[in-house]
Amino acid sequence: MSATAYQGATAEAIRHHYDVSNDFYALWLDSSLTYTCALWAEPGAGQEAAPDDLETAQARKLDHLIEGARAAGARRVLDVGCGWGSLLKRLTQVHGVQHAVGLTLSDSQADLAESARISGAEIRVENWRDHRPAEPYDAIISIGAFEHFARTGLTRGERVAAYREFFERCYEWLPARGRVALQTNIKGNNTVMDKATVRELMFIIETIFPESEIPALSEVVESGEKLFDVVSLRNDPDHYSRTCAEWLRRLQENREAAVRLSGEENVVNYENYLGASVRHFQNRHLGLSRIILEKGR
Repeated sequence: MSATAYQGATAEAIRHHYDVSNDFYALWLDSSLTYTCALWAEPGAGQEAAPDDLETAQARKLDHLIEGARAAGARRVLDVGCGWGSLLKRLTQVHGVQHAVGLTLSDSQADLAESARISGAEIRVENWRDHRPAEPYDAIISIGAFEHFARTGLTRGERVAAYREFFERCYEWLPARGRVALQTNIKGNNTVMDKATVRELMFIIETIFPESEIPALSEVVESGEKLFDVVSLRNDPDHYSRTCAEWLRRLQENREAAVRLSGEENVVNYENYLGASVRHFQNRHLGLSRIILEKGR
């Protein structure tokens, strides 16, 4: 099959979701506009965890992936799916990265990230498939973008081929022992679904994230075989359930403003999508993987 058949969601499909309105997302995301699963504090042995908030949990997530990729203090780091620039800021302003390149397909995200004038950061509206770096990278991080790398309707073999193309590019761009830190939704192991669950999942696929396909964990691991070793892997569906619940709470607290910015229909769609996501992560129809991979020699 030709390479074009393996392409993921189109730029138009990405913009359908992420270009709704920067101000709309700012109503219910944390102050850094991080639109991916947070990493919440967990109770220590025999004691309760300290109180946690969304801003702290999102910063903890970014630090976890930066440390896993060994990106702190690096000269060049690539952020695939940079969103509104929260990881780029964390890399350059907290972890001493000299030059961080962020790729997005959303014009709205790029405009806002560029307006922040992040010193040491370069934002490109560009698909990773079209990216041709002038120099290699010391580390690569991708958070919440992998779900868009294969379109809905492909066979397992076609999806693995699409994902492998991404890992092949990462292999080319990294030195020996260079690392990729990847965070992605995955299919859950609970396959017992009632009709309401199926309808909700189809609604998310068709209305919220068109053309995108959530991978199985085995597909992610298989597509990187003989290119990268898995250094660490954690599955945090409860963390994403909690994150979506917090986003939903914030959206509903700011509902009037949200309707003014994006319309009643859009707000209802997002309330349904976030509420369904809370349940589907709780019930293990969906999972959330954070994976650290290391290139061989």
